[in-house]
Amino acid sequence: MNADRHPMPNFPSDPCSSFYQFLTTQHPELLPMARWGVSPTDQRSNQLPLPNHLPAWPHGTTVLAFTYGNGVLIAGDRRATEGFQIAANRMDKVFQTDASSAMAIAGAAGPCVEMAKLFRIELEHYEKLDGKALTCEGKATRLAYMVKANFPMVMQGLVVIPLFVGYDQKREIGRLFKYDVTGGRYEDTEFHAVGSGGKDARLTLKEHFRKHLSEDKAVRLAIRALSNAAEEDVGTGGPDLRRRIFPLVKLVDDLGVRDVEETQLATICEELLSERQES
Repeated sequence: MNADRHPMPNFPSDPCSSFYQFLTTQHPELLPMARWGVSPTDQRSNQLPLPNHLPAWPHGTTVLAFTYGNGVLIAGDRRATEGFQIAANRMDKVFQTDASSAMAIAGAAGPCVEMAKLFRIELEHYEKLDGKALTCEGKATRLAYMVKANFPMVMQGLVVIPLFVGYDQKREIGRLFKYDVTGGRYEDTEFHAVGSGGKDARLTLKEHFRKHLSEDKAVRLAIRALSNAAEEDVGTGGPDLRRRIFPLVKLVDDLGVRDVEETQLATICEELLSERQES
């Protein structure tokens, strides 16, 4: 093989356990912010001109998470909006990030999905180099760093707000972390919801949440909260029995990360609809 035609990549002599930091130093043009119109040069110099008119980016709307039993549930509706229009009815906003953690994201759809994929690679990269997975606390901190680095995109109107949940093997409990746009990280021991319908979902959770809910009651509460949010918020998509569109719900506990089956979701949605009609 001709070395001149195929030069070796310029890998650092001391491999970094952070894949995100590796991209930042070696290939910043591959970062989400560069792919969405913010150049690495502008980011470093803080020269971020604000556009006069922001386009109507597709946005994911409502996601929530809360603790139950010894685990934690994370869920999201399926609607994406573009201005006052529905951009998609089957958007995935809840992602498994490794064997014992998951995240959900509300905000600009494209950067949201890219951040979730990049964070999953970040955790895989660390585990391969160090031979062990990050702690639950460490994962939450790594995600906070990525959210903070996304702030230049926030100034351009591309807001990304995640929720992160994981099962802490040492403490043997599920843990929930919420973030702000500046990368601030806060742990919540009960529940939280973000997105356009986040306030309405939180009202339902505040009313019905109880410590140590059973798995079935936890799933029912998640569906109820998202359904109530859809009743009040046009950006949140409610369950659609005719087209078989249901929220995405994941459970994270000592068994790992599990998806709630569509058949179970359909049964719960039908029961909640019947309750509404009777009342």
